[in-house]
Parts: sequence; structure tokens; C-alpha cells
Amino acid sequence: MNAPLQGHTVSKPSAATQALLSVDKVSLEYRTPQRVVRATHQVSFEIDPADRFVLLGPSGCGKSTLLKAVAGFIEPCEGEIRLQGQMIHAPGPDRIVVFQEFDQLPPWKTVKQNVMFPLLASKTLKRKEAEQRALHYLDKVGLGAFADAYPHTLSGGMKARVAIARALAMQPKILLMDEPFAALDALTRRKMQEELLLLWEEVRFTLLFVTHSIEEALVVGNRILLLSPHPGRVRAEVHSHQYDLHSLGGSQFQASARRIHRLLFDEGQSPETKRELDFSDIRIAY
Repeated sequence: MNAPLQGHTVSKPSAATQALLSVDKVSLEYRTPQRVVRATHQVSFEIDPADRFVLLGPSGCGKSTLLKAVAGFIEPCEGEIRLQGQMIHAPGPDRIVVFQEFDQLPPWKTVKQNVMFPLLASKTLKRKEAEQRALHYLDKVGLGAFADAYPHTLSGGMKARVAIARALAMQPKILLMDEPFAALDALTRRKMQEELLLLWEEVRFTLLFVTHSIEEALVVGNRILLLSPHPGRVRAEVHSHQYDLHSLGGSQFQASARRIHRLLFDEGQSPETKRELDFSDIRIAY
């Protein structure tokens, strides 16, 4: 195991795999009319290829701001972000974002045209190749039959799948998802989580996923970074590869959810609680 870095970071389990994304001591700030607000403070983590890496924390902890910095929309005030060793200074087609709102689909374009649009706008592919790739990824998300439909005819879950297909069609090095299912009803949200995991099993893309739901983090992620309340600092990293949608309601799953809640909010623990915890899958921030 690597020696822990200075500041708020977690240790990396193995140096055998070259990290795809490296976030090193990143602090982010934004300005209000009254003052400068620090959103995150010296946050460090690494994401390996094919990871499903989740940023988890309460509202205001800076998790969405971190995702926007990885996307290149925000420049850190200190620290650096590297993708395959290259510094990130601006947005690029190697990092595609799926936002929470699905009204970002232009209503005058069909589903297929929406998926094709970034491929053509970025001159990644010619029209014929773009159409073929769009149809391929629409099939992957189960919307091949709706290629010629318009967004206003789709449900919220279907719009979410179009947004995912559009992102994956660009074949980014890392897919960034900012609370993508938060606006959906509970049943649709669970279905979308299931479809995302099935799609990952098939495509094995690298995912950076933001949520404030502990249960969603445990289901979607194989690694979870816990961020403290404002300003966001790393509390710990938890491995959650043993869980999936079938784990919901199970005693071990619920125990992990309670443990994460205590770590997030630094709650005191009774001796009985301490004996209940198993920290073998947790790396505490130093």
C-alpha cells in the first residue's frame, strides 16, 4: 500500500494498475456577492480504469463542484487534476457529463439525432458512421425502437437512457454522472440503476458518479469516497463491490449504510457499535 499523502486523502490499494484519473490536493472555490466560498479543501483520490467511483456526501460538500472540475468547467485554486497523466484545464470529448436534468435534449431533434449531435459537432465521425454508432448505443440502452421519436414523447427514464446513450456514443475515457437519477420516481430510479449496472457489465466504461444517497452509492459504486459537510474534505474511502440491487434490505447492506452515515457525520459510537463495525474495507483519510 502506498504511503498516505499529506492533507486529506486516502491511500491507494495497489500500484499495479496505472490510475486513469488523479485528483491531487484539489481545493475549489466560488465567489458570491459577499465573499469567496471554499467548496472543497485538499481533496485527493485516484480512479482506475473500469472503476465505478462514487462521490458521496451531504448537500453542499462540493461533490458536484468536484465533478465539474474533472469535466474541465472549473479550475482548482490549488492542486491539480490529471487524466492519463495530462493536466485538465478545459472541457474535452474524453470526459462526457450526464446531468440531472434531461430537458437538455433539444426537443426538435429525434432521439437518434440527439445521440448523433455531439459526434457531428465535435467532428468525431462522419454522418453515416455517427448514425451507426448512435443506433448501436440506443440498442444498448434498450431504445432502438424509439430512434425516430422526439423527446416530448418519452418518459423521464427513457430521456435518462437517451442521455446515457449520447454520452457513451462519444466513447469517453471517463463518464461523469451528476445525480443523474435524482429527479426520477423511486421505481424508475431503481430501474435506471439496474440498467446502468447491466450496461457497465457489457461495456466496462469508467464511471465517476455523484450522489447524496447512501443506498444508491452502495448499489452503483465499487468504490465510494466519503466527503465531509462544507467544505468538502475526504473522510474515508469504502469498497462496495460486494453489493448490488439484490442486496437492498439485507442486514449486511443496512449495517454498511449505517456505518457510512456515522463516518460522514462523525457521530459518536457506543462500545456495541464499535464491535459491530468491520473496517477491513475502509481506508480512513489522513
